[in-house]
Amino acid sequence: MPMSRHVLLNNVEHRDLRVITRRTIDMRDDIMSAVTFPGEFRNVQAEYPIVFARMQDQSIVPLALFGLREKQNLFLKDGVWDALYIPLMVERIPFYIGAAPNGKVIHIDMDSPRISRSEGERVFKDDGGNTAYLDHVSSILGTLDEGLEGSKPFCDALVEHNLLEGFSIDITFRDGVKQQFGGFLTVQEERLANLDAAAVARLHQRGYLQAIYMVIASATNFRALIDRANKLQLGMQ
Repeated sequence: MPMSRHVLLNNVEHRDLRVITRRTIDMRDDIMSAVTFPGEFRNVQAEYPIVFARMQDQSIVPLALFGLREKQNLFLKDGVWDALYIPLMVERIPFYIGAAPNGKVIHIDMDSPRISRSEGERVFKDDGGNTAYLDHVSSILGTLDEGLEGSKPFCDALVEHNLLEGFSIDITFRDGVKQQFGGFLTVQEERLANLDAAAVARLHQRGYLQAIYMVIASATNFRALIDRANKLQLGMQ
């Protein structure tokens, strides 16, 4: 696991701090997935499959999927992220939100390879004020903080109505290599269709029904993900 050293961001110690924003393996962007949340599903489903993972503590979290195996990100291309939308959990790196007696504060991982004093986006202006980049990051962190709080009740509702199930996909790539992709959960459409009217109404009232349909719609992105993998293996990307 990469080391991390989170410190409270401030405009004295970090006056000349810069953040490298290119997207490459050496920036630790070789990630298979990232945590997402229901409020982000509309943007995520346009680009990525949304799946669910059961964690060691048995909690369930939604993920935006970028690859078909560990350490594979099929959206990395020539130093950029080849998609119109980057999930907020990725975009906020190397910044984190933290708690303080007077409210929420911003922390930064000083061991991140994105940290620089010579290249990248400036964090603070010469007078110590926030740059537009830091204001953007602050907005991302606020959206994440609020959105992630809504993930647990959403996932609990899916479990309550028995709407999640494991799945696997048998993939044969163009070079003949075969792979079975699995280990995640998705929404079981037949069970959703068979919910009684009262259950559907409760999901709708809580704003969950639309998010559920976004998950279902996102499954079509597996075709594009497999196509990206094929191009990579054939040296076409």
